Amino acid sequence: MSLLHNKKWKSGAGQILSIKEINNKISKHLSANDKLFIGSDSFISQKKVCFVTVVCLLTNNFGGKYFFYKEKIPSHTYKNLTNRITEEARRSIELAEFFTEKFHLEPNQIELHLDVSPSSAKEGTSKISDMLKGYVQGYGFQCKLKPHAWASQSVADRHSK
Repeated sequence: MSLLHNKKWKSGAGQILSIKEINNKISKHLSANDKLFIGSDSFISQKKVCFVTVVCLLTNNFGGKYFFYKEKIPSHTYKNLTNRITEEARRSIELAEFFTEKFHLEPNQIELHLDVSPSSAKEGTSKISDMLKGYVQGYGFQCKLKPHAWASQSVADRHSK
């Protein structure tokens, strides 16, 4: 059984859902040849780091919906920015791998969004963006960085604070 079964999943509206209910919604979404968008974000406070991972279902004509889980971990584990952002990427990859296996997907049916700036931006996360993009692409998944990483930068961010 996957570790993802033990998570407390919610809809964007805050409704608690089982992974089975989410799988049913994703199966229906994929039957229309639509893609999954996955992203993670974190927020660090004095005592905890809150990680949020989302899967977004976006359709061309009908808007979208999303599901997420949240996890709080002692902050001393992730005081280093590189460790924390790498953990965000790892969580997104874990979820993408789960759905790839569950639905027998091709990696191009999933797009991972990383909450990192491109190396050309010279921001705090810019120095690790090429490494993290390679990490995601090494699994065969498509990858978007800021400002195109809306699943992590906007959707997951909304629930990490």
